[in-house]
Amino acid sequence: MDRRSKHSGFSLIEIMVVLVIMGLLVGIVAPNVLKNVDDANVKTVYADFRSIETSLKLYRLDNFVYPSTEQGLSALVEKTALEPVPRKFPQSGYLDDLPTDPWQREYVYISPGESHDYDLISYGADGVPGGEGQNADLNVWNKPE
Repeated sequence: MDRRSKHSGFSLIEIMVVLVIMGLLVGIVAPNVLKNVDDANVKTVYADFRSIETSLKLYRLDNFVYPSTEQGLSALVEKTALEPVPRKFPQSGYLDDLPTDPWQREYVYISPGESHDYDLISYGADGVPGGEGQNADLNVWNKPE
């Protein structure tokens, strides 16, 4: 009687070969998938920037000024009582709700900005100023080509 047929199964060598092959596949595929996720997050931020920019421009057309830093982006959703109080404000607001960045943080709005009428910033995955790669700051004025 053949011993192998009585105790069929995989040998340790066969299992190790399969694990090595799986490890190689994960090592090749995972970086490409993670890079695609990072690229999608950056594209989402710039799409949100475009939407917020449009709302800010409409706000300025109606009220001759951008919302102040103190009023923040929430001044685009509901009428603020802080000075300068908007003279015109549509019943539905300029935005339905405030978008958050892909890392579920609020966008930073500063008005007046350093070199523009306003700055709109996402601090990236780590949520703190500075950083590289997925932690890099994204600014409305530094859009990728």
